[in-house]
Amino acid sequence: MSLIPKKGTVYVVDDDEAVRDSLQWLLEGKDYRVRCFDSAESFLSRYDPREVACLIADIRMDGMTGLELQNRLIEKHSPLPIVFITGHGDVPMAVDTMKKGAMDFIQKPFNEAQLLDLVERMLDRARAAFSEHQLAADRDALLAKLTTRESQVLERIVAGRLNKQIADDLGISIKTVEAHRANIMEKLNANTVADLLKIALGQNAIKA
Repeated sequence: MSLIPKKGTVYVVDDDEAVRDSLQWLLEGKDYRVRCFDSAESFLSRYDPREVACLIADIRMDGMTGLELQNRLIEKHSPLPIVFITGHGDVPMAVDTMKKGAMDFIQKPFNEAQLLDLVERMLDRARAAFSEHQLAADRDALLAKLTTRESQVLERIVAGRLNKQIADDLGISIKTVEAHRANIMEKLNANTVADLLKIALGQNAIKA
């Protein structure tokens, strides 16, 4: 069994079994992990937003259409990059999907080299989106450690308030503010005020 990691996961959603089989054969031959679904509904029931992946979906399908699937993913704030498979008459519809964030569309019969290039670009975007999502999740987990009062103090530190001003704002002593600052620094794993500000402002300063 090969221990070489796959390049990434490609979801294929199409109600045409021949199209699914063709795409699976092509993509697995290039060492992508492929997961096929015969309907948008079955895909949504199995989709894992924590997975670095991209989606190839047909626009016209029985049941939920590709357009409706895209709208559902938008509602869920999913960062999943999408490329649509279209027939000639679907091009205006495909253009509309791009206005909503789809990366591109490919017409049947599709060009294999074009498709593989799109998949790689989609997975590059997916990796970046996943990294940003993970940083945000790590930041939220750190900030969740703070008490309500510590959050109030942090908010004022970020606003540039001095300890005396924070004390006056919150009706507490300067010593209490200093104690809260020390606790905040420890809980957020920040060594400097600059680290603290980067974490509070959502910049790439989350530490392991």
